[in-house]
Amino acid sequence: MNIYGVIMAGGGGTRFWPLSRKETPKQLLNLTGKELMVNEAIDRLAFVADKSNIFIVTNVTQVPSMLEATKERLKSDHILSEPSARNTAACIGYAAMEIIRKYGDGVMIITPADHYIKDEAGFVRILNEAVRTAENTGKLVTIGITPTFPSSGFGYIRYDKNETGDAKSVIEFKEKPDEATAKEYLASGEYAWNSGMFAWKASVILDKFKEYIPDIYADLEKIGDAMNTADEKAVIDEVYPNIRKISVDYAIMEKAATTGDVLVVPGEMGWNDVGSFDMMEVLRDKDENGNILEGDVVAVDCKDSIILSSGKTLTAVDVEGLVIVETKDAIMVCPKEKAQSVKKIVDKLQELGRSELL
Repeated sequence: MNIYGVIMAGGGGTRFWPLSRKETPKQLLNLTGKELMVNEAIDRLAFVADKSNIFIVTNVTQVPSMLEATKERLKSDHILSEPSARNTAACIGYAAMEIIRKYGDGVMIITPADHYIKDEAGFVRILNEAVRTAENTGKLVTIGITPTFPSSGFGYIRYDKNETGDAKSVIEFKEKPDEATAKEYLASGEYAWNSGMFAWKASVILDKFKEYIPDIYADLEKIGDAMNTADEKAVIDEVYPNIRKISVDYAIMEKAATTGDVLVVPGEMGWNDVGSFDMMEVLRDKDENGNILEGDVVAVDCKDSIILSSGKTLTAVDVEGLVIVETKDAIMVCPKEKAQSVKKIVDKLQELGRSELL
């Protein structure tokens, strides 16, 4: 059976403003110092699915930048353009319909474009097991990350830890817990972090769409019927923006878990959901003072700070625990512990109509 890779790359990455913008969001940034995040995602996935079978789903505003960034790796017609953001159910359903109507059924591996994976061998091993499980059982398979600390920032997957084998039956999905609850989850040994990575047959996931979200399936079927015709783009542009916004977790995974149709392959792969500037500490080495410095930066008596310059000489003296980021048209400063709040700047700029900065 064919194996297809699908990379979800439509997000805005607003917590990485001012580096991240609408046309060049987080997944098109080089945050590790090695390669663009989307290209790292492609290269990892290529150990499991051939590059000729890898697709990217992204927002229409990002398509030109995505085509340029991935031109040495992917076919241009494997960059699927969303006319508007409709959350992960539409994104995944669109990719599944594209695969079924144009290439034939197979196991889809779904991964985000903006995660960091330190242990690529572990990633490949876990994904190969997920693919085998999806092919052999016909069930929906999700990838769980073995928790290393009681995180209140991730969703959790509860599974039957007494089952043998690498794939376990999912009992339920849990929202982000408070710290006390996260400690209970960790101590129980029956929870994994929800990574947002999946494996399933394209035909199976579309059957689940038809069963659980028939309105979205009907919209996707309209798009599928237009595929390979001269009307394909026009139909996508007309239908897609009206698809109901909902995540695949809410729409399908939580419901399917209650009927025993979801399995999880838990494991460790040095995974990190790179959500904000403070996570740069996972991606980069610190200097002797605990700083991460990039570009033309002069730091004097600075500690535990992230200071990034895109061009200008950026100087700082006697600061501690700050994030300072310079681009050609903006400077952003915030406490490192408040890095998640950078999104509020983007919200404010939108409110002020400062579209040139978005």
